[in-house]
Amino acid sequence: MNATVGDRLLVHGNTVGERGRSGVITEVQGSDGGPPYVVRFDDGHTGLVFPGPDAVVVPK
Repeated sequence: MNATVGDRLLVHGNTVGERGRSGVITEVQGSDGGPPYVVRFDDGHTGLVFPGPDAVVVPK
């Protein structure tokens, strides 16, 4: 998984009834665009994310 600042990260809910989350990648801390990423989620929360198999990067 590779990303750049400004790309969106979509994290799908992995259990029934759990909503997915999305946000903008504000910092890429891994080498060559790899994780971890600092993400500002649409709900205003900012966090360090190590995306799993339920996540997708959408280029800006």
